[in-house]
Amino acid sequence: MTDIPINLAVEDDLSEAVLKEILRQSQRPFSVGTCLKRGGYGYLKKNLPGINHAAKGLPYLVLTDLDKNDCPLALITEWLSHPKHPNLIFRVAVTEVEAWLLAHREAFAQYLGISINLIPDDADSIPNPKELLIELTKKSKKRDLRDAIVPAKNSTAKVGKDYNGRLIQFVHEHWQAELAKAHSRSLERAVNAIANFEPTWQT
Repeated sequence: MTDIPINLAVEDDLSEAVLKEILRQSQRPFSVGTCLKRGGYGYLKKNLPGINHAAKGLPYLVLTDLDKNDCPLALITEWLSHPKHPNLIFRVAVTEVEAWLLAHREAFAQYLGISINLIPDDADSIPNPKELLIELTKKSKKRDLRDAIVPAKNSTAKVGKDYNGRLIQFVHEHWQAELAKAHSRSLERAVNAIANFEPTWQT
């Protein structure tokens, strides 16, 4: 089976971990090269036309959050001035990549030690997944998780001191994209795009 080389472009470390896990769980022979992540949303938006051009020579997988945009299609149309090259997989997490973690409801509830009923059935409908994730962690009896994920009292930080580290651990050890996609249409579209991707090689 021939390897499929692919580069990544993401907003942050957590998004990188999620994409790499989806690629690994696809059981297809993806070989990840460079991962671009130099400044979040703004960096991706500015450089997407160049990434789209570069995809002619080597496939790229790009993930951004929808955040406050109206819909993924509108965001893609705004960011790409030229037609998307077939070697560019451009996916949008609705509304943040944290929603994709919450979408594996059983695993995340077990990770925190909370009731699964506290996690919405439709992860894409959560207005602020990061905020909800932190609120859910506050209910956990696992102090180490609370200390890592929840911002300290009187702190100006929006997340805890090891927020990415503990969530990346969850992604690597417990998260399953196939189960999570049942509760997130944007994740389902991403998983399907990766599963069905066939690179085009110019001769």
